[in-house]
Amino acid sequence: MSRFLIVVPPLAGHVNPTVAVGRELQRRGHEVAWAGHPELVAPLLPADCRLWPAGGDFSAADMAGARARWLNLRAFAALAALWDEVLIPLGAAMVDGVEAAVDGFGPDVVVADQQALAGAVVACRRGLPWATSASTFAELTRPYASMPKVEAWVAERLEAFQHSYGVGGGDLRFSEHLVISYTVPELAGPVQVPCSPAFVGPALGERPPAASFPWEWLDPARKLVVVSLGTHNQEAGARFYRVLAEAAGSVLHGRPVLQMVLVAPPEMVGPVPEHILVRPSVPQLALLARCSAVVTHGGVNTVNECLVEGVPMVLAPIRDDQPIVAGRVAAVGAGIQVRFGRVQPAEMAVALRSVLKDPAYRAAARRIGASFALAGGADTAADLLEKLT
Repeated sequence: MSRFLIVVPPLAGHVNPTVAVGRELQRRGHEVAWAGHPELVAPLLPADCRLWPAGGDFSAADMAGARARWLNLRAFAALAALWDEVLIPLGAAMVDGVEAAVDGFGPDVVVADQQALAGAVVACRRGLPWATSASTFAELTRPYASMPKVEAWVAERLEAFQHSYGVGGGDLRFSEHLVISYTVPELAGPVQVPCSPAFVGPALGERPPAASFPWEWLDPARKLVVVSLGTHNQEAGARFYRVLAEAAGSVLHGRPVLQMVLVAPPEMVGPVPEHILVRPSVPQLALLARCSAVVTHGGVNTVNECLVEGVPMVLAPIRDDQPIVAGRVAAVGAGIQVRFGRVQPAEMAVALRSVLKDPAYRAAARRIGASFALAGGADTAADLLEKLT
């Protein structure tokens, strides 16, 4: 049997698929460990997962500060903050911990998330076979190809980082051995980078204990809409939440046909009518099974979970890969995209009515969900990783 070291950043959407893949490898008799920031990654893993600390002097306070600044940024400013305040300094802080994990655990294969640069650097330095865990498909599409100066800026940051550790050639985001993409070609669209990703579909597995939920509040006679901006965008949503509350009232037309679960800090939303329930967190997977539609920022995890359940979406991307993901969902007919910062209640109400009433959106979501099932998910990813040993 073999040993696999999975290197992850402290981001739930990046950790979640690796848990499913790691569990499948363990089921087959392999040893699996994770390397990541000890304070921030541990809560994202099941309690019995082995975590090698790799965070160095990049503290939880550093992450919180960077996140607070990043929340109010858009376009290139947001991208620059992501690389200069998070990915590069976090990568540098993690290198020594990943080196120690390689020494102590002795992996046969390293699995490095695309945004955990230390995993790729250490694997290359040690001559270990390694795979990229591509939690989002956005990087496969050359998202900045239409902005050559921005694309060059990212490439320069990456090149400088890897050269500082004596690693030359290649792109740390795309392993020459294996790139695992947790989607399917139809959703990802054309690949525009020099690699041939293995499309395995979503790898859905264990999550931390689910939040409590008043299931008795749900009325099966009403259509349920869930609204979630993910774990890192809620504070940016105050205006958006008010738009949704007003739009939900417009959709009702005076008839109790809709219920909305709004995942947000209650203090940011204020008083709401009886058909809206505000909760700081919810058992999302269980709720999606009862959903008629979801309003989302376009985070890959939420999008994948919706498509697995065949749930259509209204997508309001905010930053990073979200516009690309949202655009692809709209392109395959599984949702409608609106502008996060500009959408008004009337436009949101129209979008909600469309995805709730037009069966084409649900049919498209179910079509992609069926292709996800055929791709194999964690089983297929484990098959591919075993071949690297």
